[in-house]
Amino acid sequence: MSTDPLSDALAVADARGVFSGGFTAGGDWAVRLRGRDKPKVNALVRGSCLLVPEAGGEPVVLAEGDLVVSDGRHPYVLCSAPGVEPLDSGEVAVDPGTRMARLGTGEDVMCVSGHIDLSRDSGDLLRRALPELIHVRADAAEAPALRWLIGQLVDEMRADRAGSAFASDQLAQLMFVQVLRVCLAEAGALPPGWLRALADERLAPALRLMHADPAHPWRLAELARAAAMSRTAFAVRFRETAGVPPLTYLLNWRMSLAARALRQDTVPVAVLARSVGYTSESAFSNAFKRATGVAPRRYREATRS
Repeated sequence: MSTDPLSDALAVADARGVFSGGFTAGGDWAVRLRGRDKPKVNALVRGSCLLVPEAGGEPVVLAEGDLVVSDGRHPYVLCSAPGVEPLDSGEVAVDPGTRMARLGTGEDVMCVSGHIDLSRDSGDLLRRALPELIHVRADAAEAPALRWLIGQLVDEMRADRAGSAFASDQLAQLMFVQVLRVCLAEAGALPPGWLRALADERLAPALRLMHADPAHPWRLAELARAAAMSRTAFAVRFRETAGVPPLTYLLNWRMSLAARALRQDTVPVAVLARSVGYTSESAFSNAFKRATGVAPRRYREATRS
């Protein structure tokens, strides 16, 4: 692995951005969006609107150039104003060519949408690290890059050129990376998890060590030394920030690496065990089964089928 934990986690989780379409709207309008347990992305290309969480909470005002990512667990409503009865997104007619819908009357508002496919993230590595809602405002440091990506996405959608579906999904992927960079810059809003730990300058060196050499039998003293902290101070800070003790994080990371290898490679389980720090296949198999609920060979067979 590399010494870039963010790239590592995106690769291991097989996170994939998927562009699903969008809508134009005007007048009085409202639409209910469901993440269906997938992080949902909405980027406001034109106009302004409200985002109303249906699970409770204050409405969020979205302005032109803003982008939001929800964790996909709860539906929310995008609308022109409070009190407008929302249509469910499944009830809205979509142009099959552009994948765009029309709501209300006029085109004062334009929103493009997508989601992040984390179905291969067996350990919920990314999902657990994300807050319920990420709001990237148009004046954020990462906003210029996001505006360019969104503009390219809209161009692909309108032009309908060869390869546009593939290009759109790659652009959606890059948008998600930019959003995660915003999260790193505003780590105080993140729940305990690896992303928040990565944003902690004192803990990041220890994370990079574990990612660069996951098979090494890391000890708490070594990791604390990399962070220039005492063992006790390091252990307390790591648990508060990452949500788990350092060596539990290392175990979870090893299991995430192993799960990806079982999905993608044909390497024998005994060889895989050594690559993630286990001297015996049986010890690795027991650890993997405790972590995932299924033995490595069963996991490989299930994912391949």
